[in-house]
Amino acid sequence: MSPTIRTLKYAAIATALVLGSATSALAFSACQVTDTGGIDDNSFNQTAWKGIQDAQEQLGIEPRFLESQAETDYMPNINSLLGGQCDLIITVGFLLGDATQEAAEANPGQKFSIVDFAYDPAIPNVVGQVFATDQAAFLAGYLAAGMTETGIIGTFGGINIPPVTIFMDGFVRGADYHNAQKGTEVTVLGWDLDSREGLFTNNFESLDDGRAFAQNLYDEGADIVLPVAGPVGLGSAALADELGTDALKIIGVDADLYVTDPEKRHVYLTSILKRMDSTVFQVIEAAMNDTFEGGVTVGTLENGGVGLAPFHDMDALVPDELKAEIEAIRQGIIDGSIDVSG
Repeated sequence: MSPTIRTLKYAAIATALVLGSATSALAFSACQVTDTGGIDDNSFNQTAWKGIQDAQEQLGIEPRFLESQAETDYMPNINSLLGGQCDLIITVGFLLGDATQEAAEANPGQKFSIVDFAYDPAIPNVVGQVFATDQAAFLAGYLAAGMTETGIIGTFGGINIPPVTIFMDGFVRGADYHNAQKGTEVTVLGWDLDSREGLFTNNFESLDDGRAFAQNLYDEGADIVLPVAGPVGLGSAALADELGTDALKIIGVDADLYVTDPEKRHVYLTSILKRMDSTVFQVIEAAMNDTFEGGVTVGTLENGGVGLAPFHDMDALVPDELKAEIEAIRQGIIDGSIDVSG
């Protein structure tokens, strides 16, 4: 997070933010409404904001954001950006789906895009950005199953909603695939594919919950944990830092947590990347070029919309054979010979 953003955030500025010294003269503005995790959540809000910042640098747009402190802020925040202030309004998170739809249908001349939601039928002035994160999570599950020393790995989510559980689906199926291919018996705690029930903190904010849920999984034998809960996962990373990575490793989500959580970077085996920065940039570019069309864009392994982060400090720990298997599986997912949907 840049010093500019940090200063404004903690000064509790509640109005739309304009960055850059010359932005007032710019013709195109893109405005983001965050979920409750905030603009610097080391996760999906921050990654989406990076796409807007990239558009500022490369396309010369005017960037703004409003942070939602609670779900009751979603509609007021969106409404405050209407009336010509923003050429494109980008809302971030599945939970903003209803508010975004209501605003878009009431303002058909306003362009919208929403991260982690797709409307069926499509709304003409809304582009939904969704991601096949189960593809990348499948690779992470296979990796974790190949790396565990205890034979037990774990996961938990923030809220039981599709953008969260799709990570957990892929993670479990990747571990199951490892078991089938290698004859292992790795157990995944925290998510049941059949019952659709598992461990959820029911929030995306509490680092204490992240620590507690990871502790519970660790106490049950898990030595690798995948938190799918935005900033909550930072609490899991803090626990791994205290226990030591020989005892517990963390797999991040959305962004490369090795980069965005530098103080605890050494605890991350990898991260499951959801390239919202790329899709946000593409939608902004389309809106600027008058090629904007309502519908949906999907990030996949093939188009680079999802992927696995480098192993960074843990690269030497991952056997070359396992790396080669993961690359072969990635290619198999892309060419359709491996089905991650079960």
